[in-house]
Amino acid sequence: MTTPSEPGHGRSDSGPIAIMSERRRLTNLAYRLLGSLADAEDVVQETYARWYALSPRQREVIDSPGAWLSTVASRVCLDLLGSARARRERYVGEWIPEPLPDRTEWIGRRPGDTTVDPADRVTLDESVGMAFLVVLEAMTPAERVAFVLHDVFRYSFGEVAEIVGRTPAACRQLATSARRRIRASQPDAASSARRAGVVRAFKQAWEAKDIDALIGLLAPDATATGDGGGLVTAALTPVEGAEQVAHFFVGRRAAAPDLSLVERTVNGQPGLTVQLDGVTVSVMAFEVREDRIHHIWAVLNPDKLRSWAAR
Repeated sequence: MTTPSEPGHGRSDSGPIAIMSERRRLTNLAYRLLGSLADAEDVVQETYARWYALSPRQREVIDSPGAWLSTVASRVCLDLLGSARARRERYVGEWIPEPLPDRTEWIGRRPGDTTVDPADRVTLDESVGMAFLVVLEAMTPAERVAFVLHDVFRYSFGEVAEIVGRTPAACRQLATSARRRIRASQPDAASSARRAGVVRAFKQAWEAKDIDALIGLLAPDATATGDGGGLVTAALTPVEGAEQVAHFFVGRRAAAPDLSLVERTVNGQPGLTVQLDGVTVSVMAFEVREDRIHHIWAVLNPDKLRSWAAR
């Protein structure tokens, strides 16, 4: 597991520049904990608001402002995760984490704009792969926070314990349980080049409406999950089985022949975008194992596609 950042230790600078330089690490942390860039940005704003709500004397006695900010952001995320189940119950259809484009493909920066986009603050590695994030969604809030803080961000279990309000031993157990879930759900992932080849073959078969070719690329128990959020039409439950998935995508293609498919990087891995009249209407992520597609996640909710608007 790569480490996007390290927790802060020791006395460090608490000046405005140093404090704002923590934004990227905080966004990386919050996105992995919440699976939503919009929510992550809100958490970062709330964290900074709490910092600047402190008096100068209160800030002066904090040995490591970076560690303080990370602790506050983690606790805000933990609170949000605790209420997420209720929000998910009200969500229309399936909920999929918000997809991220490759940094070089990030949309929204105007020529000459020197501001830092969120993409420049999120490190795209295996800990933001869609399959990884989907497994995190199935964990309890405490499991998710303990695992992400320890295994991804390399916090000690003592530091994790202070954040989640449990003993270091309990946090170790939480991380172990989460690690077991990750290993069980993601065996033998294909290399990036092989994944790209399979995704490209899927794109070509889909464009040709070749059901047999699609079935050949899908694992027998493949699933396809769509997220429209009730804002656009999407299957309310996952489509299961290679034949059913193949027929579903061919049917979508026949119903909307003007759609164009573009190979893009989705959360650091090969994926596709679906465009209509130059506007991205869906972003698709794939889990490929042993040269077969096991899972397809299609995000159609326009609120989650802000970063994918057409150039």
